Amino acid sequence: MILQALKEYYDRKAVDPDSDIAPIGWEYKAIPFIVVLNSFGNLVQIEDTRESEGTKKKAKVFCVPRSENKTSNIKANLLWEKAEYIFAGIDAQKDEKRLQQEREAFSSRLENQLGEFKHIQVLLSFLKEVKSERLAQEACWGEIKEKNPYLTFRFHDEMTPLFLRPDILKKINEIKSNQLTGVANGNKTGVCLITGEPCVISRTHSKTFINRKNNSLVSFQKDSGYDSYGKKQGFNAPISKTSEFAYVTALNTLLKSPRQRFFIGDGTYVCWSADKTNFETEFAMIFDDPIAQDNPDLYSEKVKALLNSIKTGAFQADEGFQRFYVLGLSPGGGTRISVRFWDSRTISEYATNIQRYFDDLSIDKPKKYPKYFALNRLLVSVAQQGDKEKLPPKLAGEVVRSIICGIPYPESLLQASLRRIQSGIKKRLRDGRQITERVTPEIAALLKAYLNRYYQFYPIKDYREVYMSLDTNHTSIGYNLGRLFATLEHVQVKANPKINTTIRDRYFGAACTTPVTVFATLLRLKNHHLTKLNRGQFIFFEKLLNEIMEKISEFPPYLNLHEQGLFAIGYYHQRNKFFSNN
Repeated sequence: MILQALKEYYDRKAVDPDSDIAPIGWEYKAIPFIVVLNSFGNLVQIEDTRESEGTKKKAKVFCVPRSENKTSNIKANLLWEKAEYIFAGIDAQKDEKRLQQEREAFSSRLENQLGEFKHIQVLLSFLKEVKSERLAQEACWGEIKEKNPYLTFRFHDEMTPLFLRPDILKKINEIKSNQLTGVANGNKTGVCLITGEPCVISRTHSKTFINRKNNSLVSFQKDSGYDSYGKKQGFNAPISKTSEFAYVTALNTLLKSPRQRFFIGDGTYVCWSADKTNFETEFAMIFDDPIAQDNPDLYSEKVKALLNSIKTGAFQADEGFQRFYVLGLSPGGGTRISVRFWDSRTISEYATNIQRYFDDLSIDKPKKYPKYFALNRLLVSVAQQGDKEKLPPKLAGEVVRSIICGIPYPESLLQASLRRIQSGIKKRLRDGRQITERVTPEIAALLKAYLNRYYQFYPIKDYREVYMSLDTNHTSIGYNLGRLFATLEHVQVKANPKINTTIRDRYFGAACTTPVTVFATLLRLKNHHLTKLNRGQFIFFEKLLNEIMEKISEFPPYLNLHEQGLFAIGYYHQRNKFFSNN
């Protein structure tokens, strides 16, 4: 299903005249340098195609003949390659014998496949006769020797690389067609699992640009126990060379598209629809948190626009019944990529789940916070010490699954949130003081989302939904204990404005887990603090404490995880109410 959907995406993009997807047998590749020759085969210059983007240089991208699958074998690409395949003296981490074999492979392929063309003969003459002294005269030669970049060729009286000359281009397409359709010798035939048609089977599948290893989505390690019925490598799962090219190119195109991919944890996700829709370029945006120094509210503005489109039915009328796909990948062991997530449903269903996700997270917060939190920001907030590298390995993927599929959030999200609360969040104030925060708006939003969705799927009679803001009618013991703790802390701060350490620093963890052990002490301390307040404050807090205490029949010996979550939300709501009144 995954490969079929990817091939269908390629077929759809291939017939679109405005598409940037590579044609059959070709791929897009950044080529930093072009070797420019004259008609006699002499070097004119080595042209640098890179342009500055901030502090970095970005190479120009060309549509080049598709690269060869390389492992430990020596295979040369056609008319473009790493510098070590073209010139001697490159600082590659290989012995000179192998480097010589690579250069011979590059020249031999040119001679065998394109040797009939005059320009290729001139190029071959240059490769044989060029001297290192001449190359050293080029300003970029030192960088080429050190970094071993990709190179290609053109003649000084032409503006395009050699592989785009009309006569050579036609020949390359003939070669590619023969390789894909079976005219070339040595190909095995069978029935393609994707199309169901007779075909030439691809023995190996090309790599995918998901990490530095560029592993394959489909791979069978040779002679390692994966062979069956006498079939090896790609012949175990027969896929035509044309289909293999189509799905790999489609996936690599999606992985390079900033509007159709997003990153959560160690996972890379891509999304697309069966037919062209606006939704496929807007879906990934809800998971991204773009850094815009000139517009810090950019993410919230984009989410608001998307949600307005959902509410007005923009994705229901014209696109609602379109099939939509989300694929999550991560680097796997060996030569394969791991499929972490795969889901397919209608755009209407996805739109509903997205709306539900943001409704889950809606909570009152201070004005300095954005209206909507990006998922990466939420996950980092519950990671140990706020370090994304310490996020529980499976948590991110499970949360994404919950959002996309509209199912309960994983229990590990609740556990991670409570651990983060217990450990405390160090913050430095403007006056230089350092305090320990407990429940941030991000964590409160996650706890609200987890609990409300859990009880929507597993309802119980006594559960009351958590609202965006303070709910004075909430009956949960945990929620009201949280309110009580926030009130006692506020009384202490009002009585001692310059205090550095409050009951939050010493008692929060115990109050949240084993209330009976600390609340008697806190209530005794409260009496001392109330005497320091003016009459108006005294009356206000006395009434508030009485209102909360009426809902607490006794202090329980312990709170379960759900009640601990409600404690944190009650604490957050009550504390936020105090500050919003100031």
